[in-house]
Amino acid sequence: MVIIMTINQIINDRGITKYRLAKLSGVPHATLNDICNGKTKIEKCSAKTIYKLAQVLSVSMEYLIENSIKIREEQYEREHSYEYGLPEYLQHDLVTFKNGLANNSTLMDCLWGELYGSTNMAEISEGVITHEHAEYLRDKYLRR
Repeated sequence: MVIIMTINQIINDRGITKYRLAKLSGVPHATLNDICNGKTKIEKCSAKTIYKLAQVLSVSMEYLIENSIKIREEQYEREHSYEYGLPEYLQHDLVTFKNGLANNSTLMDCLWGELYGSTNMAEISEGVITHEHAEYLRDKYLRR
């Protein structure tokens, strides 16, 4: 079984800080922060940067790149599954809310309330989505 770990998890597992990794590898701390925070995709970095990080972390360059891609794919799949195939009323309110955001609707407070209520009803009253699923929707759309 292959364990997928982010660079942050590898750093924690090794018991070092990002600052220490930056110093040991020679990769600028700002660059490392951007990679760890997802602002920069590791596969877009130079081979030299990936090599330096892999050496200090005692993993292969391929491991760093493949893990990064797998994690993003898993995140996309989770997000995709969490935003589609919902109960009809929740799906409707989510689409309406997204459209409101895209069109700078003046009714965003009403759309927010509808999505909030539908999320709660689907989780608490009907039990058709899990708490984790409801929290994903709340975090992504309602806690802005």
